[in-house]
Amino acid sequence: MIADAAFFDKLSQLRLAMGHRTSMNLTGNRKSMQKGSSMEFSDFREYMPGDDIRRIDWNAYGRLDRLYVKEYMEEKEAVVSILLDTSASMDYGANKKSTLACLLAAAFAYLGLNNMDRVMLYDMQKMQQPFVAGGGKRALPRLVDWLEQCSFDGKVDVGEAVRQLPMKGPGVTIIISDFLQESFLDEAQEAVTKLLRFLDYRRQKTVLLHVLAGEEISVDLTGTRNLIDMEELSTLRLTLDASSIRVYEKALQQFLSRLEYACAKTGAFYAVCNTDKDIYQLIFQDLRMLYDI
Repeated sequence: MIADAAFFDKLSQLRLAMGHRTSMNLTGNRKSMQKGSSMEFSDFREYMPGDDIRRIDWNAYGRLDRLYVKEYMEEKEAVVSILLDTSASMDYGANKKSTLACLLAAAFAYLGLNNMDRVMLYDMQKMQQPFVAGGGKRALPRLVDWLEQCSFDGKVDVGEAVRQLPMKGPGVTIIISDFLQESFLDEAQEAVTKLLRFLDYRRQKTVLLHVLAGEEISVDLTGTRNLIDMEELSTLRLTLDASSIRVYEKALQQFLSRLEYACAKTGAFYAVCNTDKDIYQLIFQDLRMLYDI
């Protein structure tokens, strides 16, 4: 079980903020600039042949002796795209990154479903086979089942996965990853900036959730160790002492700072999600800027 009912009940009190007005031709709870048939009044205009006569304002006709119809703001269904990194490096930690990643995906999918948005959930290794959910939170059990069957192995190219993402209008794109791939490690700011600019051009509100194991953030190993690359299956033998740990921690902070700066520069949201942190603190406090409460 990814989370209990109490967790999702608490989520029901939140609403995922949208950075763009939506434009999909679907019915949901997001306000669009297009005129439609929801109950929220927008404006009057003169009657035109073919207009629904039920929209005629007869009070206005009585006063002005001209026919006017009422227009309403149309409710539109937003698309929430959630990209899940299923590479082998995500299956690491005493509290596994993969477990937290699935819980984050379930939480944000639920927020979308609860608001009657369309949720598209992607395994980044299988971008052509998304899990598509709509129709409200009744879809949650199927979504949770899909997440629990995800396999975390192999490699993922986050940039390539994003380029395969179908984006037909404004929406929210949430990327859940440890971002441990060479292009991000070697040229983090440039690679992420390019990715974020592409998503902004496609009118996406972008959220990067950087999942790291507690052991990756705070290293307490000492002595000679064999470090195994979980994706390349290569081994590096190192002697860890206080000095080498400080070098690692400095490099990690530089990596995180570059990602955070790139996101700030392009208007994307960025947060480090530590597997050792209490999930209620993480979802309801650390990520609160993502919600319209």
